Amino acid sequence: MKVRSLAAAAALFSLAGITAEHADSAPASPVTGNVAVTSNYLFRSLTQTRGRPAIQGGADYGNPNGFADGFWGSSINERSYPSGAMELDLYASYGQSINSDWSGRVGLYGYGYPGANLDQAGLASHSLNTLEANAALTWKQFTLKYNHALTDYFGVDTEQGYAGDSKGTDYLQLDPAMPMNDVWSLALHAGHTHYTATLVDPFNGSRNPSYSDVGATLKAQLNGHGSFSGGVTYATNADFYRRTSGVLSASDTRNVGGARGFVMLQGTF
Repeated sequence: MKVRSLAAAAALFSLAGITAEHADSAPASPVTGNVAVTSNYLFRSLTQTRGRPAIQGGADYGNPNGFADGFWGSSINERSYPSGAMELDLYASYGQSINSDWSGRVGLYGYGYPGANLDQAGLASHSLNTLEANAALTWKQFTLKYNHALTDYFGVDTEQGYAGDSKGTDYLQLDPAMPMNDVWSLALHAGHTHYTATLVDPFNGSRNPSYSDVGATLKAQLNGHGSFSGGVTYATNADFYRRTSGVLSASDTRNVGGARGFVMLQGTF
């Protein structure tokens, strides 16, 4: 069992990042759809496409009573998700306003990878599918959200070289949204991923995959149905993430964290 491959699984399956969070609030209209092209799919500031572009899209339903659900998908890189070509997320939540400044929301978020399994890379068989519970509290333009893994966290467990399973891994994030005018808006992000498991044998001198991340995204509304955005992110714990091997080849290393940028063109309907 190759430690580099195991650490690759940890890095790339530790998917709020700045570009992939959905259903935090009910849409203004009952059903909305979206499609996007992005230069780099970043989730919690780690690249899920090894720095390459992705096609993404989904749809959301929001009920005036506070219930919301939807689905979202993205192309992914097989070198990170063996025999997988896409990520398909399903989610549902319920929220209510407390007063004019405060609101809350709780939900479930499921990440699915059809066809992908670690046994396709010569590792012990394990699905990468993950289910999280989450709770968010919003005050004006600030949202504090807690995410808690109800399953193993993207394939991380004892069979992949960890001293315990990763159920219970959590992610705490703070996301201020700052409208600047009718066209421009700025979204800031800070988060921390805490793993409940560490590697038995060190990878690049590190056993602990936990890390913090920050980001900023500037968005321009092009018209009623289109937008263009660009952003930067930074993930800590360089010892663990800067030389991450693809799960199909231990020699195919890539820095999946650190400082990164992206641009995105999105349409809504």
